[in-house]
Amino acid sequence: MSFAPLCPTISVAPEKVAPDTWVIHSVQEALGQPLFVYLNSMVLLGAEPMIIDTGTIANREQWLNDVFALVEPEDVKWIFLSHDDVDHTGNLDETMSACPNARLVCNWAMIERHTNCFDFPISRCQWVMDGETLDIGDRTIVAMRPPVYDSPTTRGLFDPTTGVYWSSDTFATPLPDYKMGVADLDPEFWDFGMTLFALGAVSPWLSMVDPAKYGKYVDGVQNLDIKTIAGCHTPVIEREFIGKAFAQVRNLPLVDPPPMPDQSVLDQIVAASAQPQP
Repeated sequence: MSFAPLCPTISVAPEKVAPDTWVIHSVQEALGQPLFVYLNSMVLLGAEPMIIDTGTIANREQWLNDVFALVEPEDVKWIFLSHDDVDHTGNLDETMSACPNARLVCNWAMIERHTNCFDFPISRCQWVMDGETLDIGDRTIVAMRPPVYDSPTTRGLFDPTTGVYWSSDTFATPLPDYKMGVADLDPEFWDFGMTLFALGAVSPWLSMVDPAKYGKYVDGVQNLDIKTIAGCHTPVIEREFIGKAFAQVRNLPLVDPPPMPDQSVLDQIVAASAQPQP
């Protein structure tokens, strides 16, 4: 028996969200519910092309095809890891091997935590900490940690040239239909989806933080003059929806965490899967 991850059954083409900026999509069906979850990464084209996060193991073939249809591997100068979770590092080995001229933008904590999965080529690494900048030829990007995160290694990425902010796991939400944008979502569903993911799957500790202190941090991110939000588990967020998304994130310390699926739910899923299919 093999326990290798199943390849996604849904394919979504890369999406251009700003000049020189493409979101690479992967879609995962939610367990036990008719819902979908994005597992995105991003590519910045320009003087020194950059890949932001390296996709998932399950979607490896499609991810590599999508990325290298946009940029030749030899032209990639930077690979930026927002953090060390497997849905962000799934093709790190393959990408570093394919891109001999790329430096890996990471940090000390990431190497300490992830060396058991990947032999970091130290001479090709560039440590960029939260709040620091990096010159990538025709622009200087800012590594700014988003307010919702599940790894201490996390840094988001802001490109002042386009106003695009890579939010990593912040603003994560399930979708009733993977073709939906945030403008298509029922506002209550979007609020609940972001709350469910933030307090149940990413940052349950937010229910313990001081709202005022946390709010000041949210201010610092929101004041980056963001024009477009792209993240791993969300549709692209633009225009008036940026303010709405930040308002929901700002409110998280004041919200009671929603109940999460427990063993009784798993029992129902197992029983349903055992039923003969029509």
